[in-house]
Amino acid sequence: MATTIEAVFDGQVLRLDQPSALAPNMCVRITIEVMEPAAAPATSFLRAARSLQLDAPADFATNVDAYLYGAPADAAA
Repeated sequence: MATTIEAVFDGQVLRLDQPSALAPNMCVRITIEVMEPAAAPATSFLRAARSLQLDAPADFATNVDAYLYGAPADAAA
């Protein structure tokens, strides 16, 4: 019977990703296959926002309420 079990080696022991149906003290043969690392980390929000190259007024961050809700710029401050 062959079963695939995925685990992470923490430097001392293998930590299973999922619970195993193996009985305690069962003899097994282990073959190690190194897996490729997971996909690259997700892009940060700031990097994604910058990549959009949006055209906005220079004071948009300061007066965001005025631009979003029509409030006077001095009332948004």
